[in-house]
Amino acid sequence: MRMITYIVKRSAYIIFTLFGLSVLVFVLARVLPGDPVRIMLPPRTPPEVIEQVRKTLRLDKPLIEQYFYWLRDVFSGDLGYSLYTKRSVTYDVLQYLPASLELIALAAIFEVVGAIVLGVIAGRFPYKLPDNIVRIFSYVGISIPSFVWAIIFQLLFAWIWPIFPTTGNIDRDISPTTVTGFITIDSLITGRFDALANWLWHAILPALALSLGGMAQDARIIRSGMVENMDKDYITMATAQGLPERLIMFKYLFKPSIIPAVTVMGMDIAGMLGNAFPVEIVYRWPGLSKYGIEVMMNKDLNAIVAVVLVIGLIFAIMNLIADVIVAYIDPRIRLMERGE
Repeated sequence: MRMITYIVKRSAYIIFTLFGLSVLVFVLARVLPGDPVRIMLPPRTPPEVIEQVRKTLRLDKPLIEQYFYWLRDVFSGDLGYSLYTKRSVTYDVLQYLPASLELIALAAIFEVVGAIVLGVIAGRFPYKLPDNIVRIFSYVGISIPSFVWAIIFQLLFAWIWPIFPTTGNIDRDISPTTVTGFITIDSLITGRFDALANWLWHAILPALALSLGGMAQDARIIRSGMVENMDKDYITMATAQGLPERLIMFKYLFKPSIIPAVTVMGMDIAGMLGNAFPVEIVYRWPGLSKYGIEVMMNKDLNAIVAVVLVIGLIFAIMNLIADVIVAYIDPRIRLMERGE
């Protein structure tokens, strides 16, 4: 019951956050310089046609009225009309979002697994060679942005050593039948394991580029937590009682040490959709982030607002998941929320 109350309370925060984000982004998109209608139409379009299009898009209304019209349409599943693609923004989001979510899911797996392995190794051998190697990796990983890693990987493993492809998320002649829009899921549903392997072959480099920064940071946090907790009384008592070292390491030491890293991991994974903008451009990955860059360059108001809202929604959901995991690991957090 306490966990349910905690989740409901956190979900309410998300609703208020998304409402504030929608207002902020909508207003900023409307006050940007330039007329989106003139950008959309050919240069010599008659003024009466321009005004008619402006009325059709309700851009002639006061700003607050435009917002409530837009909000009403959003709740009905209509994110507006894209001036760039000449399609429904809802259709575009559903078309491009699966590719980004698949890439982020693989990057999240790399980040979580890599951070735990490196953090545990460094924490197990503090101030020794493995710890020093992980420390150097952490400094390098944190200091280099994801798009620079993307370019480095592309140069090394696509041009110098042509092991991986440089663009796209799957070869066109091997794509599975579309069922859900997710290549990985569609490949499993249709039994096309060759398509799944081909997608993975395309996704390894961009996913690694996205995950390295977070992996390096999380590994350092886990390592620091383990080194700090090693001197706690309960670890000393468990060691004195002769408990197996593996049990002490993974049950009594690792669990409390990973709590700070879980929150950071949630934020890192949530922020991957935003960080994926330059990475998707480098690899020409057909995802929502690449779509977001294109609509921003063309001042496509409805599409810009939709992309930012989707990123905000995913960020909020991932933070909620991270909070729930942390609260499950450490019940003290749930009690603090209830004032107990």
